[in-house]
Amino acid sequence: MRTAERLSIMYDRLLSEFGPQHWWPADSALEVAVGAILTQNTSWSNVERAIANLKTAGLMSLEALSSLPTGLLAEYIRPSGYYNVKAGRLHNLLALINEHHNGSLDDFLDQPLPLLRTELLSVKGIGRETADTILLYAAHLPIFVVDAYTHRILVRHEVVDPEYDYESIQELFMDHLPNDPALFNEYHALLVCAGKKYCKKSKPDCSACPLEGV
Repeated sequence: MRTAERLSIMYDRLLSEFGPQHWWPADSALEVAVGAILTQNTSWSNVERAIANLKTAGLMSLEALSSLPTGLLAEYIRPSGYYNVKAGRLHNLLALINEHHNGSLDDFLDQPLPLLRTELLSVKGIGRETADTILLYAAHLPIFVVDAYTHRILVRHEVVDPEYDYESIQELFMDHLPNDPALFNEYHALLVCAGKKYCKKSKPDCSACPLEGV
């Protein structure tokens, strides 16, 4: 079976199993960017608590977050874990937007994909997955986000070899699927669902998985 056909079948089965996921769960592009950093090395439930703290305090704006001392920001995002590190990373991103885009998130996001990705990756503490999450879910640009769930599922179904790296897996999806950010959005979300429910790191439930036999 050709790679494009397998990826298409996998998508259809996951969509049939889980339905549309309506990702990313956020009210604004800024909230997407904040969430993308806060979700590093923690569960989404912890991120939700941290974001709720910021929103309750009226701090979910670029101006408010930028003016907040890093130590105080860390306290608001404490539920996300590694809060001192993440507060610094958030301020690193905000500093870039303020210094190079006159404090305009819209101006920052309204750039060609290669240029925006380069800028994001230049920010200390933002790696490929975080950058691509912002590109896809905040800027709505066509790039596939690769995470541990994606790698695990593809390896177990022998779509890729275990040594495939981030770029290799990303290219696999982008070379064999339509260049559609809505499709990349939904596919990534569905893979996360499958990884959490069936393709767990230990004790996977392969017999019940909708991808069994693909």
